Amino acid sequence: MLYLFGFERIGVAVSDIYFVDPDPLRGQEGAERGVRLEIRRLEPGELKGSIYSARPITVDRPLWRVDLLESVTGVPGSFDRTHHHPSIEGWEPGARVFDQQLSGEPLKWLGERLADLESVLKEVGAGRDEVSSADVAGLRDRAPEIVDTVGRLLDRVRSGELGTPADSDSATSVRASWL
Repeated sequence: MLYLFGFERIGVAVSDIYFVDPDPLRGQEGAERGVRLEIRRLEPGELKGSIYSARPITVDRPLWRVDLLESVTGVPGSFDRTHHHPSIEGWEPGARVFDQQLSGEPLKWLGERLADLESVLKEVGAGRDEVSSADVAGLRDRAPEIVDTVGRLLDRVRSGELGTPADSDSATSVRASWL
């Protein structure tokens, strides 16, 4: 499942994920599942027809990522693999950063961060010119709706409906690998 919230120059992409790290940190072995959220650049394209035609929109490179993950074999609600990536170089995320507040109250932490886009940009080293004032205000205003969406996706992951292993013969592979 993929949700996109678009503003002026940025968007927020939220998806369920099932993930097996090919090179896990010690103690982080085994499959993980949960919800991934990324703040992404949006790039408008040129019209492909008349002035009435739809305008292509590219969901482009990530600026920030949060992974609300749990080990598949762990206790639901533990958020034992929950982390964020405050550094992204091009398309590649930097190291996982674990934060006790994020693992302790992930939805509250996420809501506070989304409502303060300028602080997130400062932390990730992105320039203020990456976003517009409409992006800052829009994300602050929509943060509760986005957090609610993340919470509903987490519930669906825990129920086993989403965040399942990829299976090339079903829609699950798409559902679990959007971001």
